[in-house]
Amino acid sequence: MLFVLIVLPLMMAGLMFILPSKRARISLLVLTALFHLSCVVCFWKIAPQTQWHGFLSLDVLGLLILSIISVLFVVVSFYLIAYLKGEENRSTRFFIACLLVFLSAMTLVTVSRHLGLLWIAIEATTLFSAILINFHRTPRGIEATWKFLLICSVGIAMALLGTLFLAVAATNIKSLLLEDLLSNAPALIESWLKLSVIFLLIGYGTKMGLVPMHSWKPDTYGEAPGPVGALMSGALTSCAFLAILRVGQICHQADQMAFFQSITLLLGMLSLFVASVFILGQTDFKRMLGYSSIEHMGILVLGVGLGGAGFYGSLYHMLNNAFAKGLMFLVAGNLYRYYRNSKAHHIQGVLHSYPQTGILLLVGFLCVTGFPPFGTFFSELLILNAAVTGKHYIVAFLYVLFLGIIFIGMSKIVLKMAFGEPQDKPADDQYRESISMVVPLVILGLIGLLLGIFIPSYLSEVLQRASGFLGGQ
Repeated sequence: MLFVLIVLPLMMAGLMFILPSKRARISLLVLTALFHLSCVVCFWKIAPQTQWHGFLSLDVLGLLILSIISVLFVVVSFYLIAYLKGEENRSTRFFIACLLVFLSAMTLVTVSRHLGLLWIAIEATTLFSAILINFHRTPRGIEATWKFLLICSVGIAMALLGTLFLAVAATNIKSLLLEDLLSNAPALIESWLKLSVIFLLIGYGTKMGLVPMHSWKPDTYGEAPGPVGALMSGALTSCAFLAILRVGQICHQADQMAFFQSITLLLGMLSLFVASVFILGQTDFKRMLGYSSIEHMGILVLGVGLGGAGFYGSLYHMLNNAFAKGLMFLVAGNLYRYYRNSKAHHIQGVLHSYPQTGILLLVGFLCVTGFPPFGTFFSELLILNAAVTGKHYIVAFLYVLFLGIIFIGMSKIVLKMAFGEPQDKPADDQYRESISMVVPLVILGLIGLLLGIFIPSYLSEVLQRASGFLGGQ
């Protein structure tokens, strides 16, 4: 089933160039997404067998992230039914095909058990997500696409060097299969392992958008269509985070967790600091979401750096962030459809002009900024608790300070957009709120709310088992 889950989206992508109508292509996209999700749901009950001589396998950590990818992709697929109807002048054939290949590559990331294969899968996600960014074919979109490709390619090259250094460290093991590395971690050469960790964190941290490798993120998220931004901020960043967690697993077994955590702690605090500084001066809604994503990526690695309960909090926050960001970028997709602009001063009085989208804008804002009772509040609180119990008092103070500044910066933009007086008539008033562009947003909002109110016992158990890979309790 793992092999089918990777290959089927590729086959459906090929069919996109044969199907004559847009409706047939969109229907096939939705059906493929639903089949993918049904397989993932089955994996929660019956674990798939290891395939390709150990190269493909699915543990609880991979299953957790694969579930995020699959749920988010299904929601985005249904959203695209109405979204693409408004793009009559653009060819959707290549766009939908790239979406399916993107899904296949992200799936491969979650099931890869060889560090070289993992690198190949993440490189594939870079190539095909880059194609999706410039859907609207604007000069700024082309610039953002090339910036994303260049910076992330440099990061991926650094990750390749890190993988090669890890191979040198594993000279005595003669394998880069994760199981072999974990079971024989004490045999790794320490100096080469530390060097590989530095390069791998820089490389995969670039894909996450961690500071100081973050400069592509505001531009890319500012120009990408809302559905693409939802997948990149919720699913793609989770794939990059998984690669970093795999490195952490190796360091934990090799008794080098302190070295690994010191770097992630630094990257996390730097990301929060930069996000808090630059989000205050933003006037573009989607660029603001880019800096918000930098903030949340910083929170993820900060939780890993703190250790203890921070591992659980980080994985829990990954779940919350994926759906919260998905909601906000789909809201951004609606707003761009209505106003043909993402500048905050052009988008005023959304509650008056488009009440359903306006309410969801406020819900997404509360969810992203960690307002109770949304899940992000509790995951951020868990990470704060890890900082306090670990006696990292300065880190705890700065953490709360940066989160407070970011909340103020985002509220200045979002509240004016929602409650302000409409200054201009929407650029294209033919698009009205439709149920098919609202229901997917409601689903993501409900998921974010339910994750805060109630965590199912089996999900909590999976989070605990996954955090145990890094030494969590």
